[in-house]
Amino acid sequence: MHYIPLTEEECRQMLKVIGVSSIDDLLKDIPAKKRLKQALNLPEAMSEQTLTRYMQALAQNNVTHESLPCFMGAGAYRHFVPAAVRSMSARSEFVTAYTPYQPEISQGSLQAMFEYQTMMTQLTGLPVSNASMYDGAMAAAEAALLAVRSSRNNVIAVSKTLNPAYRTVLETYTANAGVSLLELPLADNGQTDLSPLADTDPKSLAGIMIQSPNMLGVIEDVESTKSSIINPKTLLIVVVTEALSLAALKPPGECGADVVCGEAQSLGLPVNYGGPYLGFFAVKDNLVRKMPGRVVGMTVDSDGKCGFVNTLSTREQHIRRDKATSNICTNQALCAITSAMYMTCMGRKGLREVALLNMKKSACLKAGIQKIKGFSIPFEGPVFNEFTITYSGDTESLQKHLAEKGIIGGYDLRCTYPELGNAMVVCATETNTLDEINQFVSALAEWAGEVS
Repeated sequence: MHYIPLTEEECRQMLKVIGVSSIDDLLKDIPAKKRLKQALNLPEAMSEQTLTRYMQALAQNNVTHESLPCFMGAGAYRHFVPAAVRSMSARSEFVTAYTPYQPEISQGSLQAMFEYQTMMTQLTGLPVSNASMYDGAMAAAEAALLAVRSSRNNVIAVSKTLNPAYRTVLETYTANAGVSLLELPLADNGQTDLSPLADTDPKSLAGIMIQSPNMLGVIEDVESTKSSIINPKTLLIVVVTEALSLAALKPPGECGADVVCGEAQSLGLPVNYGGPYLGFFAVKDNLVRKMPGRVVGMTVDSDGKCGFVNTLSTREQHIRRDKATSNICTNQALCAITSAMYMTCMGRKGLREVALLNMKKSACLKAGIQKIKGFSIPFEGPVFNEFTITYSGDTESLQKHLAEKGIIGGYDLRCTYPELGNAMVVCATETNTLDEINQFVSALAEWAGEVS
């Protein structure tokens, strides 16, 4: 809080009303040995202007993705957000809006959610979208549970190229739900190896979950994955962590996906110390009533006027708990509304232009790295704006070298994919200038010369 509007006199009046003489009286139940005996080690009080300057000086010591060339992706992407989006999303009507318990007086919020849903269906190629989830990892986990509910089977085949953080959340969600996870290994081209499905009983398979573009940056063959499904009850779930890619690639829904879900942070939300993020979720028509979250619809009232309503709201606060599809019990719709504002400002043409620019910047970065001795691109599969590189030498020394050059490098894959050796995923978006790309390539070349 920038300002706490309480004077000493107001504090005394509040204490008098509740019948105590001091703040210490409120703390009397805390054992004396647990209380701090000396004053806090803080500087003397400053004027507001002096304090503001002091805090700004401290902030200058922070190293951020905005102040340095950044080539980190892996689920959180730096994109330019137009000023109009920040201005509109800061309006009090949206910032203070909570879950519309009385939809008839929340028409503005409901309409904005409806517009968000409409645009997400166009991007995903599926007919129905909900009004958002908490984040991409939760959306993926909920998609797995939806597949189990829909098919009444209990095995989910999960690609090893799914973001490791998503896999962890998925394991947590399914640990005590009677659901078994079957890992689909990594193929030589960086896509998912579907061969383990041949040894799996099709009648037990609830769903197949792949990520595209996947954790290694490679675009999966969604249509081939769909053709591998034998049991018609088995759902194909496509997870997308870089939603901007949907503006350039063929929509997963048109490739046979039954559920498309993931993270929409790249559509108007800045990278901000881990959140808040925005999970999106779209399904085929036959899965609507098994979908978590809520769906906003458009209708007309008795006078023929257009209006917006909560068409479906299958969460435990609104219906009987045993009938709820999830326990999503608060509203993060501001993120969805912000995303809708971004997509509206950019338009269909603008989104595609930015997506193609991402692909061009990534191709430029890849071409530069391929020329460096000691570095290689292990996978030949198609990519969007990030890809995997492998290299000789020590990973820690490379990261240290990049930091000394004032560069935020890629995502280290050693912990999650040790079989790849020294490898990292690097990303280039429209925010990376050609000078930054050349600076990064030069830093890698310099390090390669030092270790060769």
